[in-house]
Amino acid sequence: MLNERIKPIVMPKWGLSMSEGKVTGWLKRPGSTVSLGDELLEVETDKITNVVEAGETGILRRVLGEPGTIYPVKALIAVLADPDVPDDEIDAFIGAYAVPAAGDGDGEAEAEAGPQYHTAETAAGTLRYAKRGDGGPAVLLVHGFGGDLDNWLFTIDALAETATVYALDLPGHGQSTKQVADPSLSGLSKAVLGFLDSVGVERAHFVGHSMGGAVSMRTALDSPGRVASLSLIASAGLGEEIDHGYIQGFVGATSRRDLKPVLETLFADRGLVSRKLVDDLLKYKRLDGVDEALRALSASLFAEGKQAGILAGPIADAKPPTLVVWGEEDRVIPAAHARTLAGTAQVAVLPGAGHMVQMEAAGKVNALLKEHIGKAG
Repeated sequence: MLNERIKPIVMPKWGLSMSEGKVTGWLKRPGSTVSLGDELLEVETDKITNVVEAGETGILRRVLGEPGTIYPVKALIAVLADPDVPDDEIDAFIGAYAVPAAGDGDGEAEAEAGPQYHTAETAAGTLRYAKRGDGGPAVLLVHGFGGDLDNWLFTIDALAETATVYALDLPGHGQSTKQVADPSLSGLSKAVLGFLDSVGVERAHFVGHSMGGAVSMRTALDSPGRVASLSLIASAGLGEEIDHGYIQGFVGATSRRDLKPVLETLFADRGLVSRKLVDDLLKYKRLDGVDEALRALSASLFAEGKQAGILAGPIADAKPPTLVVWGEEDRVIPAAHARTLAGTAQVAVLPGAGHMVQMEAAGKVNALLKEHIGKAG
């Protein structure tokens, strides 16, 4: 039995497909005092580089993860303990630590060994989705324009600790149907409701990013009984302003040289845009039907360089339980839009993050989401 006074720091699992990560550098030195949420180290995956935040408190007594070295998910990379824990106890802890493996009877490991993605047949077409967690309230994650369910790779497992979480690819996106019969917010909302019907969910907490936030608000207005709460992350639909150059650049990009600077607009830290991220999006954009779908959505939702569907007033009047989260350095939709619901919603604007705030400030965003969903019931 491992010493409960010693707390392991392990290689995190970000997203459904991550099996390993590379330690790129430590942000805390051995002997440092670690508080909850402190940034400990940077990890690079095949999709993105991000910071690992502390989920425990203590003294960083031992660092095992070597910069430049790749470790499997859940491998022990550091140890936290109080100052009075002897070194020999820490040595014994490290020596006894075993990385959990699939097939060892661990329910989580067995779940991870199963299908990572599923498909749902809906009136809008075949939609790909992921499901994590079992029990607790249902949560639906709705991505933004040009995104897919992997936009939630730092969110889905964190929320699944206390909820049953679904993340889908909207029509025209990811690995879902590329046909978008109705590119309006109402059309996308109907597609989302059709998805919930298909997977047997009557009511869910909606978490929407960017365009997905506007789709979530539209659903809350048209079908309030289906929406238990709203969490709007850098959401469209709260004001007219949007960086239309980003929308046009994303739609028109056909090469790495075109697409990389466009994607850098999404992050406060432009270095988070990896070659793999750019290459994956280029592959998506080259699929049959994607160009037509993106152009139809852009023309419907962002015509003439402005957002078409402004829902702040109706949502303020309807007063669903609402959380608004924004990155202070958002260059796509102004962070000032967060204040449009300040009278009726909880609002958090996070420094050091851009439009993809759920990735750049994952720990803070996940804590806000868990608290909000828990209160909304």
